[in-house]
Amino acid sequence: MLIDATAVPADRGGVGRYVDSLVAALDADGARLAVVCQPRDTELYAGLAPHAEVVTAAESVATRTARLVWEQMQLPRLVRSLGAEVLHSPHYTMPLAKQAASVVTIHDATFFTGAAMHSTVKAMFFRTWTRRSLAAAELCVVPSEATANELVQVAGANREMLPVSPHGVDTATFHPPSPEEVAEVRALLDLGDAEFIAFLGALEPRKNVPALIRGFTEASAHRAEPPVLVLAGQPGWDGQVERALASVPRRLRVLRAGYLPLDLLSGFLGGAGIVAYPSFGEGFGLPVLEAMSCGGCVLTTDRLAIGEVGGDAVHYRGVGAGDIAAGLDELLDDPSQRAQLGAAAQRRAKEFSWATAAVQHREAYARAAARYRRR
Repeated sequence: MLIDATAVPADRGGVGRYVDSLVAALDADGARLAVVCQPRDTELYAGLAPHAEVVTAAESVATRTARLVWEQMQLPRLVRSLGAEVLHSPHYTMPLAKQAASVVTIHDATFFTGAAMHSTVKAMFFRTWTRRSLAAAELCVVPSEATANELVQVAGANREMLPVSPHGVDTATFHPPSPEEVAEVRALLDLGDAEFIAFLGALEPRKNVPALIRGFTEASAHRAEPPVLVLAGQPGWDGQVERALASVPRRLRVLRAGYLPLDLLSGFLGGAGIVAYPSFGEGFGLPVLEAMSCGGCVLTTDRLAIGEVGGDAVHYRGVGAGDIAAGLDELLDDPSQRAQLGAAAQRRAKEFSWATAAVQHREAYARAAARYRRR
């Protein structure tokens, strides 16, 4: 099978970590694998999948428009030249001129159910491609039952064509941190000895960061030694974030850390007093799982797939600022509850593995190839 990794961004967000980890797990599982990627990722994939054939795409795939043109014009030729039986397109889109069985990963359905939380152009683009992939691909892999159910409801998908494969967690990167790893993050962010609340994710409307800022303000205003709220992740298009930040009293500290390298994330997530992720809904919720694997005490919402990930090992609250404030207050005042949740989170996180995901994907590839041959 050929995996198209050209859509993976340089800064490894959730989709990038999914593709990287899946490629490594498939290679370790003995899959006959080829990977096509951008030039900057050639050495990375050669290291992640030493038994795979790694093909470097042209420099022209660096922009989104150029990559989409390459996907439609050049990728089918590559499929044919490699003799691939299955093409896995891991981010919604696929070549319409098919030369092999197609498997597409659809990560969530929020472009239908929460379109206002995305830019208009982005929502329209991904709705269109979701429908096309559902119609044209042999199978569409989804990371949760919640996503499968939503696609049936809002896009008329055939549930039998939506194999569910939950993500795993890279325990080499996301593990309970050593004191030295926590100290490195504290020094980088100039946190001193202050307790901190961590958020990891893009600052986009779906992540509900303005409500988190307001909830943090409410929960911290009466504290003699308030924690620091650290927002780590790429800037998004949520204009409400700046307005919420402007309303934070001067005695409280909210730090915008920007993108943090992967090797710092265990110290960040595991070293936080609380990891807050008050999302309006996720197709899976990989940051929640990664925080759990680091032993973090996670405050989140039971929206869409997050409950499938968190189970009984996280603290659920609503999406409003008052709900978030109440959750933060409760956890900040109860260190024993935080410790219990952190321990439970570590145990539950072990139920999710990329090795299992690789087996499930290989089953999907086999089904797709059989279906393609019957067609």
